[in-house]
Amino acid sequence: MIISIAAIRKHLALPNTSWQICLLAIIGGCASALLVVLFTLTIEAIQQVYLIKSDNYNSLDEISRFDLPIIGAILILLIAWFTGYKYLRTGIPFVLHRLKVAHGVIPFKNTINQFWGSAIALASGFSVGREGPAVHLGAACSSYLGSMLKLPYNNIRTLCACGIAAGIAATFNTPIAAVIFVMEVIMREYKAHIFIPVMLAAIVGSVITRSVFGTSHSFEYFQVVALQHPHYFSLALLAIVLGVLAALFNKYLVVIIKQSVKYHIVPRLMLAALITGALGYFVPAAMGTGASAIDLSLTSNVSIGFLVSLLVAKLLMTMFALGLGIPGGIIGPTLGIGAIAGACAGAIVTQILPGEHLGSDFILMGMAGFMAASLSAPLAALLAVVELSGQLELVLPAMIVITIASIVSRQVCKNESIFTMQLDAQNLLYQKPPIEESLQNISALAVMKDNLLILDQASTRTMVGEIMNSHESQLVINKKPASQADIDQYGAENSFYWAQLDTERVDTNTVDVDVDVDVDVDSIIAQNLILHKLIPLNHQVTLAEAYLALVKQRSGAVYLYHNDVNNCIGLVTFEQLRIYLVEGQLN
Repeated sequence: MIISIAAIRKHLALPNTSWQICLLAIIGGCASALLVVLFTLTIEAIQQVYLIKSDNYNSLDEISRFDLPIIGAILILLIAWFTGYKYLRTGIPFVLHRLKVAHGVIPFKNTINQFWGSAIALASGFSVGREGPAVHLGAACSSYLGSMLKLPYNNIRTLCACGIAAGIAATFNTPIAAVIFVMEVIMREYKAHIFIPVMLAAIVGSVITRSVFGTSHSFEYFQVVALQHPHYFSLALLAIVLGVLAALFNKYLVVIIKQSVKYHIVPRLMLAALITGALGYFVPAAMGTGASAIDLSLTSNVSIGFLVSLLVAKLLMTMFALGLGIPGGIIGPTLGIGAIAGACAGAIVTQILPGEHLGSDFILMGMAGFMAASLSAPLAALLAVVELSGQLELVLPAMIVITIASIVSRQVCKNESIFTMQLDAQNLLYQKPPIEESLQNISALAVMKDNLLILDQASTRTMVGEIMNSHESQLVINKKPASQADIDQYGAENSFYWAQLDTERVDTNTVDVDVDVDVDVDSIIAQNLILHKLIPLNHQVTLAEAYLALVKQRSGAVYLYHNDVNNCIGLVTFEQLRIYLVEGQLN
């Protein structure tokens, strides 16, 4: 049996789990994961030209480390010039913004900048991560699928979340953390009709990345966690330091963003390149996503002084790179910063308690605590570190560190999620009133009245009595432009009016029009019907758009059209919206 696209759209209009949305989640997740894998392979292909090992900038000489970010910044600016500088916004904050203002639909030129700009930035040694591009690319790829099929906007939002989960799973091979990150940070809600498709997309992303890069995780080389109860006091002190450090990191990153918006993107990116090159000249391990910093932190003979200098360099590199507009993510650098901070704590504990070898344990705790405090995503941080390291034994100590670090960061230091702080600093919308949040989960197609009788203004007069006595169909009067003057004044589109019988003026049982009686149809309409001019909305809209169109007048209706604004396919009345908001029922 062939199912039409229109029938699928109608079926997907309600926020329910269905095999159709699950199938689309798998398809979108597959496409998103493949794009992210291509992105990863592109970075590795570029780095193979001049690096012995991926992200190992120690193999370069000092001058090359200084020049590389500058060359990268020039290439990023060339791509941005080609697409237009206004399309340079990328990453997780931009995706959060588009989810609120455009239901996850992302401009194609922003995606071009995200793919090539971030690939060059990551290959050039900038302290940015891969997960931001993965989120953007995954969201864009899946939302393009929904837009191509012209699905309702609530389904495009769901597909966008699925693409993000697939992208993160494909980047880190962490499907569980990917699902939790989407629900905790991106969607900020746990709904079954979103959770199940997101889970399927994450599975697909993980399967694809395993088939290409193997089953290993990034940090499986960590030894078995040896933390015991006597070490928990040291972990609590580490967590306090991580909470304060995360608050300071977020604060000064936002300060750089606010100050840099006064200047053009060209000097901003060149300044970021100069700072990265200068710091990389002296501390090459601070360059890149943070993998080399983590590797170096695991070295047992590294002095505390060097670890502190590495920590300072990594903090400055990350803040200036992201604050000045280098395209890339923040999660990778936060893991690196947390690892270095944990290595410092482990080195101090080793000096206080000789014979203890807890360096790798404290590194893992630092990664979990700093990521949770900076991103305000405790559960995602916990599962990410557990999956990346493959160490289930760290769950309890990591929960202690994450809890204390989050409390210190949020309540003591008044810190917020870095993503919301970035959005506030850039004046990008990311919140909507609760009414709109509720209504945007339901497509207007789900509740539209499609039993329409659409008549021209000069319709056969013998039908008027029958229509006015009908309670099953919605009468819509189509007032077409009568002359070229009307077209010049009002436009070529038809004007649709929803006709309601005025029960205070006429008894519906007495309305009758004899075919042989010469009557004035317009007079009957004027005397007995209330006409509401219908507001046109695309069939993809949610009830939130219908509500915003009608909330001022608090009456009337909108009509939905498909492709052509003159093609009225259904009505959504304000009374339907009122009933849903008051009684929670769709009518």
